[in-house]
Amino acid sequence: MRVSGLIARWTIALLVVALLGFPSAEAATKPRAVAILPFDASTLDREQQWIGEGVSEIVSLGLAQHPAFVSVDEARVRGGSQTSVWNEAAVGQAARTLRVDDAVFGQVVKSGADLLIQPRLLEVKGAAVEVTVLEPITVPEGELLARLVPLPTAYARTLKFPLSDAEAKRVDKAAQPTRSLKAFELYARAQEAINTRPGQEGNEQAVDLLARAIEADPNFVVAQYTLGSVHQALGNRWKAAAQFRASTQLDPTYPEPYKALGDLFLAQPRRLFDQAIEAYTKAIELRPFYADAYVGLGEARAAKGEVDGAIAAYTKALAANPMNPRVHMSLGKIYYAEKGLYYESVTAYRKAIELDPRSVEARMGLGEVYEDKGLYKEAMEEYKKVIELDGKHTGAMYNLALVYEKVDPKEAMAQWERYITLAAQLPSEKDWVDVARQHLKKLKSQVKE
Repeated sequence: MRVSGLIARWTIALLVVALLGFPSAEAATKPRAVAILPFDASTLDREQQWIGEGVSEIVSLGLAQHPAFVSVDEARVRGGSQTSVWNEAAVGQAARTLRVDDAVFGQVVKSGADLLIQPRLLEVKGAAVEVTVLEPITVPEGELLARLVPLPTAYARTLKFPLSDAEAKRVDKAAQPTRSLKAFELYARAQEAINTRPGQEGNEQAVDLLARAIEADPNFVVAQYTLGSVHQALGNRWKAAAQFRASTQLDPTYPEPYKALGDLFLAQPRRLFDQAIEAYTKAIELRPFYADAYVGLGEARAAKGEVDGAIAAYTKALAANPMNPRVHMSLGKIYYAEKGLYYESVTAYRKAIELDPRSVEARMGLGEVYEDKGLYKEAMEEYKKVIELDGKHTGAMYNLALVYEKVDPKEAMAQWERYITLAAQLPSEKDWVDVARQHLKKLKSQVKE
């Protein structure tokens, strides 16, 4: 079995500390899981329909500055739906599926020569939903960016987030990432490409659009950072790092690129743990409730064997965002690998998958636990699901072949051949391919006998 991820020395005290951390988080600012969806701009001319995506981006950028706001990952929001128009019915269905507290949506329509933005907020209340209509925003030609600035604050107040003057200023600042309407249009179109066409095609289109956005406004920090993220998704590590560093130079108070640099350092072949810790720590200094940065910090400290530091980081991640699937996935690894706690491990992995059904890493971890416990049917189901989500996931293909060896040698031979066909093209898989060929040879000789 090929074990995914790095397993460090951990202690079960993490569970106790995390649970003790919840009450204080509850007593302070209770996080609310919010899905932000594109505003329906389907009645606009085709060249203006990007505005629907743009409005949702402004709301997301603004609300990210508040500790009560827990954003649902974009891939989860859109991955489970085939809809292209987010009306009330589609939003209600998505909110229930995602198990969020609230959903931000709305409509952009023409009103004479102006645009009219009609914001809505859907709140999930048990089996029912309640929709609140916010004050509409009239947008004369050329004034879109200025008129959108107050919208995130309006949503924060409607969501009953406690909002100090300092927080309101941060939200308003984030809601105006550029003063160039052309640059913002290109950025919104890039986000639309990423979100509606996941994979290489959408990312490559986004690279072109973001590069043009930066050309239109070289000080567009969010576009610089987003371009780095897309390069990272495409495997262009050095280009990604350059963009992240450019973002930090343009705006040293913007935390996202520091967190992204931490991820890059942690994934380096040389495992630059100290540099990763420094980057994550900087991101947290800038945004003390940055849950994903705490997760990265926990992983980096765990990799160094700094158990107490890792515990503290994971506890804060859970307090800031109890719906973060990465934390639950990490707990799944800890419980089984370090303490042999089967049920706790399975529960944690399942929670991660519930929060993010497309998490191949969580499904791989769960499959490996099942396999190790001799639950081959359950293990095969998880590995097959990983392959459905990622047809080129060599780890799942390898593990699936190993499990088939125990229950169906003929199918194992077919699975080894599929793995070898794909993995033989990848230099990083050379040693594993050699092992796979030995397995296949042995199985063929056994079948002949």
